[in-house]
Amino acid sequence: MSTPATIVDTPGARADAAVATVLSDLDRLAGGTTRGVVVDSPPGAGKSTLVVRAALHLVARGEYVMVIAQTNEQVDDLTERLARNRPDLVVGRLLSTTRPLSPRLAALPGVVSAKTIPDLGPTPPPIIIATAAKWPWVKEEHGHWSRAIVDEAYQMRSDALLACAPLFDSALFVGDPGQLDPFSTVETDRWTGLTWDPLRNAVDVTLAHNPAMAVRALPVSWRLPATAAPLVERAFYPFTPFDSGTGPDDRRMTLLRALAPDPIDQVLDRAAETGWGHLELPFRQTLRTDRELARALADTASRLVARGTTTFCDQAPPPEGRRLTPARIAIGVAHNDQAEAVRSALAPELDGITVDTANRLQGREFDVTLVWHPLSGRADASAFHLETGRLCVLLSRHRHACLVVARAGIPELLDRHPSHQPVHLDVPPKFPDGWRAHQIVMDHLQRPEHRVQILD
Repeated sequence: MSTPATIVDTPGARADAAVATVLSDLDRLAGGTTRGVVVDSPPGAGKSTLVVRAALHLVARGEYVMVIAQTNEQVDDLTERLARNRPDLVVGRLLSTTRPLSPRLAALPGVVSAKTIPDLGPTPPPIIIATAAKWPWVKEEHGHWSRAIVDEAYQMRSDALLACAPLFDSALFVGDPGQLDPFSTVETDRWTGLTWDPLRNAVDVTLAHNPAMAVRALPVSWRLPATAAPLVERAFYPFTPFDSGTGPDDRRMTLLRALAPDPIDQVLDRAAETGWGHLELPFRQTLRTDRELARALADTASRLVARGTTTFCDQAPPPEGRRLTPARIAIGVAHNDQAEAVRSALAPELDGITVDTANRLQGREFDVTLVWHPLSGRADASAFHLETGRLCVLLSRHRHACLVVARAGIPELLDRHPSHQPVHLDVPPKFPDGWRAHQIVMDHLQRPEHRVQILD
């Protein structure tokens, strides 16, 4: 009698099963019974890998595919991955009227580029990729696709989707529901509550008009370590459960011993041990560009490099590991002027470190991140600073450790300013809200194994 096959329940097996389900859904789309499939993905779960696999899967079926990404950097990354995965395949890259093809793509023989579809050649490439801002300029007589793949779909405004929707029949929407929502610099109250509100993201509007559309989820984050995934899931993804693809002992970070440890050394040691560090400066209400806090971030980054930090993981296995360099460190802030304050405080030897806002850090990955807490030193908790996606982005860019630098008093500030978002008819409530997410995160960071205080 044959023995039944053993089902291996590993992170890799769960991830492969999820991708297989999505590809099967794509095959069923050929019947025209639904307009698409949505795939929710936590940070570092392989969104780009899924986009590449789905595009190549559809091409293998003999279909032509249009791929929509949100920024030129995302488009270039996907184009390069597609071309390297299938060197025999022609990939078309649509460019704006002012942007040339990047050198890294020009070196790939399978990539062709042009400003318009006809200029790509007499036979259109099986895969054509461009930004969401470029696709609406494509005329319907120049092409119609049975399938579209939308990368980072939660970052795409619904009006941008509407502008290019006539070009395809059905779509695969891949994105991270915990990231920052699209934003606008103009008032949008006149559209609040409408199912086609242009400021809502492309996924929410699509599901509002197609409630039967399948929604899948990628179950494993390959970026976040085992120390980070539980907190990020609890605070930002209560309806999209996921696990870390690594175990407690699969990643490690070591620092040379400090001869006379000060609070910065102590918080670095705790971050290396637990994956989280919270450097708490004395309570004070400050200007947005708190120079003392900017200096603390710069000093922490400098000490991180000076202490010979080494990381060990699948990308840098023992015994050598990988020495932490400024290029593998990011400092995340909420405002551009805060980023400038930190840059001006950085020592010359930290050239190459990334200092930027959460909006620009979306989709990026580093070994260690340092975070200027959005509520630090504030007298109020505004909607901007309570934004769930902003905190989620800042706390989910790292592979090894995340250190939050802030002034004391954030839990008390949250207690004084409970969430009071206006309630609008026909607007689905956003959950988790920023107030709840901030409370969960602060409860975790305030633990003695993470927090180190700088006393007056």
